[in-house]
Amino acid sequence: MRDIDDARYKALEAIVMQAAKGRGKRANTRPSLTVAASNGTTHGLHHHNGMPDGRALYRQLGAIGNGLVSHADPYGMAAPILHAQMAWLMHPQELGERIAGLSTALWELQWHTWRRALGLPSADPVKPNADDPRFADPVWTESATWDLVKEWYLAFTHHMQDMLYDTPGLSSKERRRAAFWWRKWLNAVAPTNALLTNPIALRKFIDSRGESLLQGWRNMLADLQAGNVRMTDPDHFRVGENLATTPGAVIFRNRLLEVIHYAPTRPQVHAEPVVIVTPWINKFYILDLNPKKSMVRYLLDQGLDVYITSWKNPDAAMRDVRFDDYLTEGIGAIVQVARAFSGADKVHAVGYCIGGTALATWMAWAARHYGEDAVPVRDWTLFTTLVDFHKPGDIEVFIDEQTVAHLCAQMAKKGYLDGKDMAASFRLLRSNSLIWHYVVQGWLYGESPAAFDVLYWNMDTTRMPYAMHAWYLRELYLDNRLIQPDALTVAGEPIDLRRIRQPLYAVAAEDDHIAPWAQTFHTMHHVAADKRFVLSNSGHILGIVNPPVTPPKRHYRAGTAHRADRSSHWRERAELHEGSWWEDWMAWLKPRAGELVAARPASDERHPALCAAPGTYVREA
Repeated sequence: MRDIDDARYKALEAIVMQAAKGRGKRANTRPSLTVAASNGTTHGLHHHNGMPDGRALYRQLGAIGNGLVSHADPYGMAAPILHAQMAWLMHPQELGERIAGLSTALWELQWHTWRRALGLPSADPVKPNADDPRFADPVWTESATWDLVKEWYLAFTHHMQDMLYDTPGLSSKERRRAAFWWRKWLNAVAPTNALLTNPIALRKFIDSRGESLLQGWRNMLADLQAGNVRMTDPDHFRVGENLATTPGAVIFRNRLLEVIHYAPTRPQVHAEPVVIVTPWINKFYILDLNPKKSMVRYLLDQGLDVYITSWKNPDAAMRDVRFDDYLTEGIGAIVQVARAFSGADKVHAVGYCIGGTALATWMAWAARHYGEDAVPVRDWTLFTTLVDFHKPGDIEVFIDEQTVAHLCAQMAKKGYLDGKDMAASFRLLRSNSLIWHYVVQGWLYGESPAAFDVLYWNMDTTRMPYAMHAWYLRELYLDNRLIQPDALTVAGEPIDLRRIRQPLYAVAAEDDHIAPWAQTFHTMHHVAADKRFVLSNSGHILGIVNPPVTPPKRHYRAGTAHRADRSSHWRERAELHEGSWWEDWMAWLKPRAGELVAARPASDERHPALCAAPGTYVREA
């Protein structure tokens, strides 16, 4: 941006100085505007010789412009695209080269158009990306008309995206932001999203004699009533009936969480319990969807004693709950409950997503609070967890000072961030597969949403307390202070990840767009303990909810990780395995979990059942 800013202020200064020369001596007789300097003094918008100071004027206009943009465009959608346009205009040589390349591509496309119009065979000059299923139906290739609709759309979109990613004079982050928001618009105007430009929708309309469109109208009205484009039919699922059905008991409850202790499935269990810290974004039962997919049930069948967090869904009354509270009243509480119930001195801690970030923070806090060797955790496991937020993935398009300030102002009014807003942001990251796919299937094809438990869980959102989430966005996403030694003071202790000495097992997912695996690998650089890193295929959810099946459906890579490793180097040497990483985890965890002892009931006299699993907090809307 620096070269663009310099060019803009010089151009502005030249215009202002030329105007001042035209006024002659009158330029010195006009009242001088003033601007506040960073040290609190004021300076005019003129040099000492009376000539206008273009740089100062540019700064003043820029400040006014930024203020207007922050109100008109709080999420920074338009500004990156405008910056990209100005950057190209400021680099005419690169623009000319790009136009020349475009002319060649358009000539190839025009030649393809003529051949298809004449009924002659012609290979598509532009092909959809490998992960783009919108044009998979044969009609988009076999029909000359629809093939040309597809080709011209793809040519335009690919060219625009390439130009934005290659914009000269912009930072890589600004390029990605511009490309992201422009891509959202391009996705929205795809021919597949409109009835008259979608041949499959037209075919269904004719074959059903209009019934598909009538049903699509009903689906659209139902979505509007729900305030969301539904991905699944919520009437198919009930928590505690066909979701989260593993038997257990709530044995502890405070204002933030319920602790669920599960009933054993084997007569003996390992002496030291497993404590799972789930994310408080969405609900805990992603790890207990149904008997076949349940990680909780799998751990019980392996002879492990399992405790899990079920977080309360905050409301405005909890606006002042802090991140510190989630550590001390959440993680600290479940660790102490598990130790007290089992009689074990140490537990085996597991953290998923933001629950993993909180667990890493708590481990660093505990190393300082208790002493590095006295932490009441034998080892710890992280699932798709970030501790280094330098490149947090596609979500970074929502992370800048302007957007965070806007979000914090909105949260301050309500006392929380609505879970639907967060879910909408995550869906927008993959708008084709998570928004427009369901618009097309439901509204244009008239198909009812399928019953899919993972998608139901994804729609079962939770709120974020204002104080906690504002701190989380600023301290971690904006300032990335968790990896800075002693930069954060949490619950009265300065924390440093390097103090953690307990062995770590970390799992990432290849296609994770929420916690990119290469960025999660940076955890290996900040923890000095022994580390094993696992790279599962699939994404943020299915890369973790990955039970063993026969024959194997997935694969993973696993191997020891060192602080000096780069993610690419680790991947080259890590061994590839077919099947589920759950089995590798058990081979690592169970030998550390103590000897076998008589299985403990879900509750006892010292810790009576407050209610049966899955508890009450998980049912809160």
